[in-house]
Amino acid sequence: MAPTEAGETTSAVATPKSTLGVGIIGVSPVRGWATTAHVPALRALPNYQIAALSAHNMESARAAGEAFGVSAVFTDHEQLVTQPDIDVVAVTVKVPHHRELVSAAIAAGKAVYCEWPLGRDLDDARAMAALAARRGVRTVVGLQARQAPAIEFVQQLLRDGYVGQVLSTTMVGLSIPGDVVGQPNAYMLDKTNGANLLTVPFGHSLDVLNYVLGEFADLSAVSDIRRPLITIEETREQMVKTAVDQIAVIGTLTSGATASIHIREAVAGGTGFLWEINGTDGTLRITADAALPEIFPLTVAGAKGRKEPAKFAIPTALTQKWPTLASLEGAPAFNVARAYAAFAADIENGTHTAPDFGDAVRRHEVIAAIERSASTGQRVKV
Repeated sequence: MAPTEAGETTSAVATPKSTLGVGIIGVSPVRGWATTAHVPALRALPNYQIAALSAHNMESARAAGEAFGVSAVFTDHEQLVTQPDIDVVAVTVKVPHHRELVSAAIAAGKAVYCEWPLGRDLDDARAMAALAARRGVRTVVGLQARQAPAIEFVQQLLRDGYVGQVLSTTMVGLSIPGDVVGQPNAYMLDKTNGANLLTVPFGHSLDVLNYVLGEFADLSAVSDIRRPLITIEETREQMVKTAVDQIAVIGTLTSGATASIHIREAVAGGTGFLWEINGTDGTLRITADAALPEIFPLTVAGAKGRKEPAKFAIPTALTQKWPTLASLEGAPAFNVARAYAAFAADIENGTHTAPDFGDAVRRHEVIAAIERSASTGQRVKV
């Protein structure tokens, strides 16, 4: 279907400029991650402008355009990605559609922000990263927990030697409830769709651990489906789950530190998210309400000797790194906005501070190693 506002198409590579035009694929006027995070994030950044939106039908596209003040709306992603005023295409749809949409944006010479997981599996991720590299297109992936002020603060404390030599690290957390799920998330019950407990809560948690402390050298994993039936909230229909709901990994980081992670479905009274980094001189403790460090605000506490951990105030220089984002602090859009801000700075300065498709491939590689270990019962090299 034709857009409500026509424009000349081009496949030329976008030239960086002071204001970056963004086209978002996958926008609902009332719900969804684009509406919750991407739209408020982009509105808070002066160097971005939402230039176009795309939805699955024209009624929804027009409603989203009216809700967010965007006149160029589409149902055909090919029309969106070829608009000349779009520099960055944001792909915020369900994971099985990522490869097709990302590939179209790259073919049009646009920079791409794709939500995590990048692909349904490692092959998908590698194919998109290779295509972006061949076309010389800049990319960013939605592993925005890296941009959280608390994570920058933890990195600073580690550089300053707060814990001394890192000896070990332990991470435990809860995902979504295991007994009921909303219809929009029911597709996450099917492992083949690529969005599930392993790739999303575990994947984001894994990424922040590896980003701060380094990669796994080897690991051993176990996984299981402990509650195979789950109820769809709206219909009360029961569905069979093929995606695992318990994942535990233990291994050795390249630094020599021992690392363990256990993420599971939500249970009554369970610990939402607890990450400890233990060293020769002290301990850091990072906590949140759930094992979604990219969304939930993180607290940081530390202890030396035999003292109990005391909460730290995260430095203002980190929380207000981009002052226009102050109104988003504590909201799901906050870290997304910081990722967009870092990406704009990377484009301007030729740097690499926002996670790109190469980083996404590395995380998919570790997830593939976890699946391999869990299925064979063998410890594997990563």
